Amino acid sequence: MAIFIFSGYIFLLSSINPPLLSASPLIVNTSSDGVQRAEIIVDTYSYTPNHLLVIVNRPVELTLKSVTWVVPHNFVLKAPEAGFDISKDIPAGQTITLSFTPTKEGRFKFLCDKKLLFFKSHQEKGMEGILEVKGSD
Repeated sequence: MAIFIFSGYIFLLSSINPPLLSASPLIVNTSSDGVQRAEIIVDTYSYTPNHLLVIVNRPVELTLKSVTWVVPHNFVLKAPEAGFDISKDIPAGQTITLSFTPTKEGRFKFLCDKKLLFFKSHQEKGMEGILEVKGSD
């Protein structure tokens, strides 16, 4: 661990190993109202789960719950050709809900692009995941 002081602020740096992509994706079930719903825990440099499997052309609702106390994060999922162009802040300790409908099959990266001056971005520290979109079951 290292201590860094910048403009009167003290930063503690630790070597945090980035999380690995889940070996098998969370299969997001469809509710009785036709919406695929999942909760993602947003923690220090991680999303859990970080690999979701959804069905194309069905609405998706993601609830992102921040369990951090100080550090804000965001959720960026950019693939306009597939029906989503999302960039949403997640304040520390709060919960947000996102809704979209994927219109194309594929694997799409989501990430946190927050970055503190002179430090690696949250994505570079491993805060990313995959939204996998498959054909109907």
